[in-house]
Amino acid sequence: MSRSPFSGLECLREGATLLLHPQLRIFIIVPLAINFVLFLIATSFLIAQFSTAIAWTLGWIPDWLDFLYDYLAWILWPLMIFSVLLVYGYSFGIITNLIAAPFNGLLAEKIEAHLTNTPPPPEPLSSMIPRTLGRELMKLWYFFSRGLVVVIGILILSFIPGLNILASVVGIVWGAWTMAIQYIDYPADNHQTRFKHLRDYLGDQGMNTFSFGGTVMLATMIPVVNIFAMPVAVAGATVFWVRSGGDR
Repeated sequence: MSRSPFSGLECLREGATLLLHPQLRIFIIVPLAINFVLFLIATSFLIAQFSTAIAWTLGWIPDWLDFLYDYLAWILWPLMIFSVLLVYGYSFGIITNLIAAPFNGLLAEKIEAHLTNTPPPPEPLSSMIPRTLGRELMKLWYFFSRGLVVVIGILILSFIPGLNILASVVGIVWGAWTMAIQYIDYPADNHQTRFKHLRDYLGDQGMNTFSFGGTVMLATMIPVVNIFAMPVAVAGATVFWVRSGGDR
């Protein structure tokens, strides 16, 4: 697989096409239903709390900068809107994947079998479901523990003139990395690949990893589009895994 800014988008395009295959369509019904219900809940909450979140963020401006409030608000407004949408998309993706993890693992298995004619090692649902849920909790701890450091760094950068633009860059890079881990872990976990090995593998993929994760992150930030983002991302991640040789 070529290392280019468009490699991730190409994997997602191929994955979306695969979901239209008659033998695979049935495996996206449950993930889509879960996404739709959570979309209604999350989007309603976002609309209700959006103004409050923006006002709370602006409230962090120190009193001694009150005379620059309007100017800073004008500069920070696009950044804060992006940040709120980033948190919305990130939270939406984490929650939906936690609930739909067993179904996503099954979808990745069927897509890999379709692509390679060789499915991952068989595993009964009675052992797959608790194992995949445990894997999701492992990922959540990784995202939380590392993400806390990232958030602190972003907050510090946000109040340093000239460096505050880096806050968005750090957020984008971290978001792309976590989205790549979140979805490519499904085909990796079907092969019972160790989580640390998966992270090393994705690090070796360089631009491919960040182009894939960044595209997924953008999709999760867009209301309505994010309903379909999860099954497409799972399919695209499986294509990524197979095309880049992760299954070998």
